[in-house]
Amino acid sequence: MPLPKSILPVQNGPAGATPKGAGEVNVSCVLPLQETQAAHTLRGSRASTTILLVEDEEFVREVTCEVLEFEGFSVLKARSAVEALRAFHLGANVQLLLTDVVLPGRNGCRLARDLLSLDPGLKVVLISGYPENEIPRGDLPDCEAIYLSKPFSVESLMQAVRSALQSGNHTKSPDPAPLSS
Repeated sequence: MPLPKSILPVQNGPAGATPKGAGEVNVSCVLPLQETQAAHTLRGSRASTTILLVEDEEFVREVTCEVLEFEGFSVLKARSAVEALRAFHLGANVQLLLTDVVLPGRNGCRLARDLLSLDPGLKVVLISGYPENEIPRGDLPDCEAIYLSKPFSVESLMQAVRSALQSGNHTKSPDPAPLSS
């Protein structure tokens, strides 16, 4: 056991050993993640991007937030449109609204319309467990918004976020289903 105990501290990773019995030992260690310079630069540029995540289901909100933060984004979380409006007005420079369509009180589409009136350059991704064609057309924001159907994978979430952020003044039609009026 002297070799692992001497190597791991040099790598800045904690190590542990638990006797298993009969001369056996379980060894565990945590090693730091090595990022390439390109990945570090990309994460650094994302850190300046703030996403307002509005989701009333705690599990979905927390997991989505963890994924976005792992990908290097700054995330403001809200459980309702009222909380989202409060967070938006607190001065954070929000570039992307990622909102559930069905929320308590005001729905996500109306929230998007309200926030777009304050910041026409805001990007919008709408998420819902309902089919896209069941969203009332009158509630849709006055921009092309990306529709992401629940349940969604990490890959489809990140594709929707990247597509929205790379678009021009308003979100454009990517592969996760674009909403069209």
